[in-house]
Amino acid sequence: MSTTSSWDDSVKMSSNNAPNSAATTPSTGGTTVQTESTKCGGSYGAPSSPIALEEGGCPPIKVAAGDEEPALQRPATPPPRAYHCGWFALRPKWMERFMTPKWALFWLCWAGAVQGLVVNGFINVVITTIERRFGLRSTQTGLVASGYDIASFLCLVPVSYFGGRLGASKPRWIGWGVAVMGLGAFVFALPHFLVGQYRATNSDQNVCTLATALVTNGTGASVEALTELVGCNHDTVSPLANGGQGPTSDSENLSWNVWFFFTAQLLLGAGASPLYTLGVTYIDENVSKKMSSVYLGIYYTMAVVGPAAGYVIGGQLLLFYTDMFVVDATTLGLTPHSKVWVGAWWIGFVFMAAFCLLLSVPILAYPPALPGSEKLQKVSEAHRGGDDGDGERSQETFTKIKQIPRALLALLRNPTFFFLNLAGASEGLVISGFAVFLPKLIENQFSVTAVWSALLMGIITVPAGGGGTFLGGYLVKKLHLSCSGIIKFCLFATIFAALFTVCFFLSCPNLTFAGVTAPYFPHENLDTPYARSTEPRDLYYLPKNLDNACNDRCACSRRNYEPICGADGIMYYSPCHAGCSEEINLENAKVYRDCTCINATFHGEQSALYGGGSYDAVNTMCQSRCDHLWIFVMLCFLVMFFTFLATMPALSATLRCVHDDQRSFALGIQWIKVRVLGTIPAPMIFGRLIDETCILWQESSCDDHGACLVYDNAFMSKYMLLLALIGKACSILFFFGAWFYYIPPKTITNGDTATHQKQTDNTTSQQKVPPNGHINPAGVEKY
Repeated sequence: MSTTSSWDDSVKMSSNNAPNSAATTPSTGGTTVQTESTKCGGSYGAPSSPIALEEGGCPPIKVAAGDEEPALQRPATPPPRAYHCGWFALRPKWMERFMTPKWALFWLCWAGAVQGLVVNGFINVVITTIERRFGLRSTQTGLVASGYDIASFLCLVPVSYFGGRLGASKPRWIGWGVAVMGLGAFVFALPHFLVGQYRATNSDQNVCTLATALVTNGTGASVEALTELVGCNHDTVSPLANGGQGPTSDSENLSWNVWFFFTAQLLLGAGASPLYTLGVTYIDENVSKKMSSVYLGIYYTMAVVGPAAGYVIGGQLLLFYTDMFVVDATTLGLTPHSKVWVGAWWIGFVFMAAFCLLLSVPILAYPPALPGSEKLQKVSEAHRGGDDGDGERSQETFTKIKQIPRALLALLRNPTFFFLNLAGASEGLVISGFAVFLPKLIENQFSVTAVWSALLMGIITVPAGGGGTFLGGYLVKKLHLSCSGIIKFCLFATIFAALFTVCFFLSCPNLTFAGVTAPYFPHENLDTPYARSTEPRDLYYLPKNLDNACNDRCACSRRNYEPICGADGIMYYSPCHAGCSEEINLENAKVYRDCTCINATFHGEQSALYGGGSYDAVNTMCQSRCDHLWIFVMLCFLVMFFTFLATMPALSATLRCVHDDQRSFALGIQWIKVRVLGTIPAPMIFGRLIDETCILWQESSCDDHGACLVYDNAFMSKYMLLLALIGKACSILFFFGAWFYYIPPKTITNGDTATHQKQTDNTTSQQKVPPNGHINPAGVEKY
């Protein structure tokens, strides 16, 4: 006869006996059998469910009288609510069909895509727009850009530690994080509703006629005095230039909105912190090792597609006027090609806020573990250190807060993990820096609009970033790579990416800009410093003089930056600086006539491009004759493809080189290092070097300057090439160090799970036969 203990009885028996201690179990026949009380997940089969672990219980053991060893029997039914799906007391039966790894991956992919779309897509696209709309300085927008990484840095350790502890519900952490992201997206859009309508520059203030009339109609101010007032005293000049209506820009009154943007970034960073720590480990814990790389590849592919979609969608939204529901932009003579155009930057954030709140609902419904996860007893490929024999100490790493320093020390003593972190930081520096400034590089180098630049970023990112990430995860599975093989794969992918960084060597010459890169009437002034200049860097040292005899009676203000393209193919700072005295609003542009600074030979030559008769200039950018754009796009595509090809394998190597119970904490530590050494300083480093290439600053006061208006294209290209090469060289060095110092375990198997088979006298571990039909000697994996 035999007896079967109930689930509650087994819990009581397990809780009353110490692990690995002898226990006696009475049978109905009066026979007492000596058994070994195993811990959950011990040598007698697969680990029990996380709910059972949390309650202190273990799977029941069936003991037959007269047997020498107890026979393992799984419970007939799972414990109550062990694998139930729902919210609080609402756990309908029909929802259990969604408790599969595929459905969990589906919702997590949406969360990762939304995070990338908002943070790395929308925000990068609208940075220059909100600068113009709210009069923000570069230092202020730099603070906004750093808010996300600051919050991630502060939240990653507590989130990865508490969310990764035994019994913690990772989906609950992720779901609430997505809801916080939704709140952050709404706060980012809030300034649009708190301020009034956007007012572009007055149509009469930036032409020469008004200033001349003011001087000749008895204002009592000479041209020289008026010019001095325009140059230094904004409050004095604004009433004159705007017909007494006051300043045309509300920058001084609206700059307080920077704190809304910064707070929104903090919320976005805090909400996204569980996605790439707890989200990754949740996927990895619920699928086999063989399928883990595929699932993670899909997950990270969606995380890359998100920013790409953000660039495309965000760029298209900028085609709509910011106040399109109350103002018709055509009546203002504004188009997306105008430098004073402000697109509908806020719409995407409102929609994403609502979507995040809806998305958090299904994620919060998932249990701490999915059905079948207890069968996945994976074999560790952790780097073999000197004290790996102490298994009990490793298992207790994350039970108490005071053990965090010891857990951190164990990770820091892992050289492979250390070098992989440094490689991630150098890659993060390159990716983060170019994610912010590559649209600006394209816009300035190839003289395209911000909308077209954002669209090109999307075209590059979707196939290159998404395809590279997915292919990297697939190749890890297809090639059956070991941890060492994965690191070598990352090394070679990074080498190929470094080779194609020559794309940043391509440079287009600056557009001819009167008074900046060329003199007024350049066809008549051949013996000038501009004409004699042969080195691109000489543009930095050339004199910048926007005033000329042709506009000396116009008293033009340098604050009214509204560049126009003259019929002579030369850019002018504003219609006033071109000496234009008449402005005409057309349906799709503004055109100007009677421009005294434009060579009379070219007057009226652009009349075929726009309706309205002959004219001298139009409020758009001149077209560049440089044809390097698509070559740059192709090479940049290859750089991004090989960069993201190593992303998922590098993550897989990180997960494999640490112990299973350290994975969540290890990913948190890695992301902190990536933030501190990579993504946080990257915008500041890139921005500082790009500012060094500026050759014309917008004047905001007599003692200070605003944003950069014109860059030295050749020098900017050289700086970007230098940053890309240094970043990739560091990545190559660190990946090599991770591979060189990696020490594989003494014995590992090639299968997804270790199959334990009970034999008469002892228990042995069987290897799964690899595809070639041969088992490696001593069970050591070849690489």
